[in-house]
Amino acid sequence: MKKSIFTVLSIAVLGLGACNNATDKINSDDQKVSVDNVTTEGTPAFAFVEESHDFGTINEGDIVEHNFEFTNTGDAPLIITSANGSCGCTVPNPPKDPIAPGETAEIQVKFNSDGKTGNQQKTVTINANTVPPVKTLRISAQVTPKAGEEAATENTAE
Repeated sequence: MKKSIFTVLSIAVLGLGACNNATDKINSDDQKVSVDNVTTEGTPAFAFVEESHDFGTINEGDIVEHNFEFTNTGDAPLIITSANGSCGCTVPNPPKDPIAPGETAEIQVKFNSDGKTGNQQKTVTINANTVPPVKTLRISAQVTPKAGEEAATENTAE
């Protein structure tokens, strides 16, 4: 009986120790992320003039573009590490060089409406050395189908 109580207590103590190690690892990983983003030199920050743009009504096949202007309002150089569109029809072109504090730059976003009709809403995800490290930009458009496809759609609906 004493052996089984001792065994249960030993397992409980080991289990609690394992939980503490996991908590320490989670906390140290969280601190590592913030240490990577915040240096002793300062913290860069995005300030966009606008974070969304509506192209309005466009025709299927049109390629439209918009420049999202921003300023680094932080006190360290801002470095964009990646910019990705939500699909292949949305292509961002961010600046390649660091943006100094107080400097203004643009992220060009092109949208190819070929094969897209109706209400289109796309996103561009920007990763940078800012806090938080991810910024999302949005574009939208109402895409009118090509004339031949519109007639085919009308005939199919009947």
